[in-house]
Amino acid sequence: MFGSFAYFVVFHYGALAGNVIAFKDYVPFDGIWGSAWVGGSNFERMLDDAEFWHSVVNTIVIAVLQLVFYFPVPLALALLLHSLTWGTVRRFVQSIAYLPHFVSWVIVVALFQQVLGDTGMVNGYLQDAGIHTIDIIGNPDAFKPLVVAQVIWKDAGWGTIIFLAALSQVDEQQYEAAAIDGAGPWRRFWHVTLPAIRPVVVLLLIMRLGDILSVGFEQMLLQRDAVGPEAAEIIDTFVYYQGIVGGDYGYAAAAGLFKGLIGAALVYAANKVAHRLGEQGVYK
Repeated sequence: MFGSFAYFVVFHYGALAGNVIAFKDYVPFDGIWGSAWVGGSNFERMLDDAEFWHSVVNTIVIAVLQLVFYFPVPLALALLLHSLTWGTVRRFVQSIAYLPHFVSWVIVVALFQQVLGDTGMVNGYLQDAGIHTIDIIGNPDAFKPLVVAQVIWKDAGWGTIIFLAALSQVDEQQYEAAAIDGAGPWRRFWHVTLPAIRPVVVLLLIMRLGDILSVGFEQMLLQRDAVGPEAAEIIDTFVYYQGIVGGDYGYAAAAGLFKGLIGAALVYAANKVAHRLGEQGVYK
């Protein structure tokens, strides 16, 4: 217990003090306190930087696509698994669905490259059939739907765990009573299942909104060179290339702090909306 508390204090809350370099011309050899204080100049430069705003737009577009197309998939999969009556089949499907979560993004990107790349399996079949081949992996226009598909394939099964736990708490007698009253599957879902799991859905949605601008640094970095920064540059990769690669640490910290503040504001706003709707939310 103490170890977990110390971990969060040192590596999460304690590390927040390092955000002070966003207000400095940070030089590693001078240290945080030895570097020159520049006030809000890093933020002024950020607000005038077209490349930064392009990364923000890319991040928001990908985040919205993930929220719309990924978020409902674990719920649908959980409902499907919950409806299976054979325990052996359910456990087998769960195991297969969970497995991709434990595969690193390096392997996931490599698998998609082998299937959908210029010389991948799909193009091999198309070429053998005399059909024009397409390079989906290297196509900037297809990049955003592609990364959403990758997230769904990798994490949808893992995301069903909480929904399955919530569904297991629904009283079966309510389903039986609704069926006796003539309610079909859709009405039982709408009037029994959905109200029972709504608090969990709202809670996960709020947490997702707080992390909405984190759309997968490793996933984007691995594919950025294939499609170019115009399609794949997000805030996290912008911070990486400005700070770690370019050595402009103060400017990169300002961009990272901007992202954190937006995430905190989204959590606060979503929590207020949840309270207005009668849900508990993340906090009171």
